[in-house]
Amino acid sequence: MSKVCDVCGRGYLKGHTRSHSNVATIKRQHVNLQSMLVNGKRVNACTSCIRTASKEQK
Repeated sequence: MSKVCDVCGRGYLKGHTRSHSNVATIKRQHVNLQSMLVNGKRVNACTSCIRTASKEQK
């Protein structure tokens, strides 16, 4: 399972963790993916896409 939103295509962000000696270690910040049903198919969507989809239904 990929860690990319199937709706908007958002993926991870890269950042650095800095130690006390200022050595940079690359870390990834992944999006918050949840599985939901869209038109009868199960997709992995980020939480911002889920919130937007619930606003359109109202």
